[in-house]
Amino acid sequence: MEAASNILFADIILPLPLNGTFTYHFLKEDEKSISIGKRVIVQFGKRKLYTGIVQTIHTNKPEYDTKPIETVLDESPIIHEIQLKLWDWLADYYSATVGEVMKAALPSGLKLESQSNITANLNWEASAKLSDIEETLLSFLKTENSATISKLNSVSKRRNIYPVVKSLISKGAISIEEKLSKKVKSKTKPYLSIHPKYKDGQLLEVLFSELKRANKQLELLMYLIDETNFLKQDEVSSLPKKKIIKSTKFTDANIKALVDKDVLILEQREVDRLDYQSNNLQEKKELNHFQQIAFNEIHKKFLEKNTVLLHGVTASGKTEIYIKLIDEQLKAGKQVLYLLPEIALTTQIISRLKKVFGEQAMVYHSRFSDAERIEIWNKVLHFNKDDSDNKCQLIVGARSSLFLPFSNLGLIIVDEEHETSYKQFDPAPRYNARDAAIVLGHLHAANTLLGTATPSFESYFNAKNGKYGMVELKTRHHEIELPEITFASLTDAYKRKSMLANFTPILYEAVENALQNNEQVILFQNRRGFSPFIQCKNCGWIPKCKHCDVSLTYHKFANNLQCHYCGYSQQMPNHCDECNSTDVQTKGFGTEKIEDDLKLFFPDAKVERLDMDAAKRKHGFEGIIERFSEGETQILVGTQMITKGLDFENVSVVGILNADNLLNFPDFRSYERAYQLIAQVSGRAGRKHKQGKVIIQTTQPEHIVLSFVKNNDYETLFNSLIGERKLFKYPPYFRLINITLKHKNRDRAILASKQLASELRKTFGNRVLGPEFPLISRIQQYYHLTIRLKFEKNIAPTEAKSYLLNAIQKVKSMEQNTSIIVQIDVDPI
Repeated sequence: MEAASNILFADIILPLPLNGTFTYHFLKEDEKSISIGKRVIVQFGKRKLYTGIVQTIHTNKPEYDTKPIETVLDESPIIHEIQLKLWDWLADYYSATVGEVMKAALPSGLKLESQSNITANLNWEASAKLSDIEETLLSFLKTENSATISKLNSVSKRRNIYPVVKSLISKGAISIEEKLSKKVKSKTKPYLSIHPKYKDGQLLEVLFSELKRANKQLELLMYLIDETNFLKQDEVSSLPKKKIIKSTKFTDANIKALVDKDVLILEQREVDRLDYQSNNLQEKKELNHFQQIAFNEIHKKFLEKNTVLLHGVTASGKTEIYIKLIDEQLKAGKQVLYLLPEIALTTQIISRLKKVFGEQAMVYHSRFSDAERIEIWNKVLHFNKDDSDNKCQLIVGARSSLFLPFSNLGLIIVDEEHETSYKQFDPAPRYNARDAAIVLGHLHAANTLLGTATPSFESYFNAKNGKYGMVELKTRHHEIELPEITFASLTDAYKRKSMLANFTPILYEAVENALQNNEQVILFQNRRGFSPFIQCKNCGWIPKCKHCDVSLTYHKFANNLQCHYCGYSQQMPNHCDECNSTDVQTKGFGTEKIEDDLKLFFPDAKVERLDMDAAKRKHGFEGIIERFSEGETQILVGTQMITKGLDFENVSVVGILNADNLLNFPDFRSYERAYQLIAQVSGRAGRKHKQGKVIIQTTQPEHIVLSFVKNNDYETLFNSLIGERKLFKYPPYFRLINITLKHKNRDRAILASKQLASELRKTFGNRVLGPEFPLISRIQQYYHLTIRLKFEKNIAPTEAKSYLLNAIQKVKSMEQNTSIIVQIDVDPI
């Protein structure tokens, strides 16, 4: 190592589930190239190399011998210091490591999964003699054009080629560029143009004559001549192939015929991956009287509180208020983050926002490719408030968009703030994006607006107690009435034998009338698949998953049984495995069954299904929603996805096929969740032109929660349940932490969980509940046991978590527990 006076140290975050950062050294002469927020390559352990992030730079030599930083990957930081503060908070609050936060935060193209691609600088001339290994690598790169680090390691037969690469970089002989290990291709779209030779009038006349018998081809040619002004312009224009097919009656076959005849030229043209669609911007709508009052109130509340809850009934026009707030921030040169709980929601919302804000608005979520995510990341990173050509100034996204490198954030909107989709379950950090957004807003000195028709009890409690500001909007847009809610008794219908498959006469008739009036219908069933399980009528045998303690769900369209926990599947059996009987029947019903029945009952209606099975492709959601929105689909059957703020103007009937599943779930939040789901899906009815109808099928029409839904009385629901929360020590009065222990050996899992519970009781006493097996006790061959920790709000959470982590470490260090997996979930939902 160089003299101590010439050495500096950097604490590096590595994408590993290990506590803390790791200190490496570098020379003072490299100080300009190494700064906070840049990526560096470092060696960890004897052989492994990782991409890390520089967190701090200092002169404090640690007690151990440090290793050098091998390579700096960035010319400028890829994240800001304010992001590092958010990472630290997430790691601390959710009992994760900052490395786990880094892994969740960065697109995979910026992490270890990417490979450094090395290219030779062909115009470089050596001013001093190179070493033999440097000569070898440079010669190889000039021959191969480029190579990855792993390839150079192989060629040089060295474990770590980074020092040589770094030396060549410093001499200017080679360049290092971070690229994905899987090559990212440019995004292209097919465009059509008329061959320029037909600018010659004589050739064009001959062509017309040749196409006289091919009417469709001639029509297509005339259409393109007209649309591209082919005869009036010197340059040849082109049109997107997709646009031609979508907006005309011409087919692929018509196009191919003209391409084969060399009349048309089909070329793949590179397009912007992000597809800004900034043409034909629409004017912002004026707020109505009630919206304007709410807008003014929000401004007043923001003067007092950084966080405000907007409690507005379904279809009250909250989005129009958001648009006006966003517009103010964009005009002030600020960035805005608009959070949505589900990717499905971005389809309609981003369309509305793009029509208003054009290329300033962009969507970001984890289903995008690495290339798309990195492209957006860089545009947000290099945002300049003084640049009139800013793109991605408004980001609409799911929870992962929290991690984008904002530098001038002015407003965060958390739409449908009550949604459980804001919670990250696996892997760590198991954060709640709503709560993290409030912290992010605080770090940026930005305001945060939480919007919903059915607030979470925690947010409503904070608003009622003055921690947040609260604004209420109780009138629907255009003063449309709330839907008429009717309860259809399943008990009576079954007694009278009047059920039509899984439809009561009331619901069936409502669907039939809606279709006769050219109106649309939404049906909600919170189970996907055809039926939850199948059973042998003779002996009662039910097929179970091989890896989980759960029955397999029958999916008719795939003709198989699937586990919704681990993905295991098997063919639908034609006989019982136990008694060999062929009388195996489906039990219960899911969205597939409803879709199947509807096609039988209403053969002339177009029926579609919106659940995870039907929308697995990246644009699957968009297609289903677009067809329903444009009226191509008359009936939409779906799971929770259809409850999340989607806006369809022609829906007159909403049916909830089995409210009992929601009301009877064994969880302290079941009534709160049932109200939220039923109220949200009910809000899809009668949104534009007239009062809608909601039919709720249940065996408990007198249930107290259903009466609150019927009267749209959230406040009474809250007041009637909040006392129980306090009495039984649940949120929002108490904090919860769930500790899950997992092992493939059941006895080991039980023993370790008892040891941990015992250790925790030494500090927390009767605040520790369990251990106990959850409803599904084995998943993916691992047995699960859960310990629940309840503690008062006035106890410092960091101190409590410190005791918790120490207890876990002590139990895991016991010889028989080394292979036990322990997961911590702070604020479980």
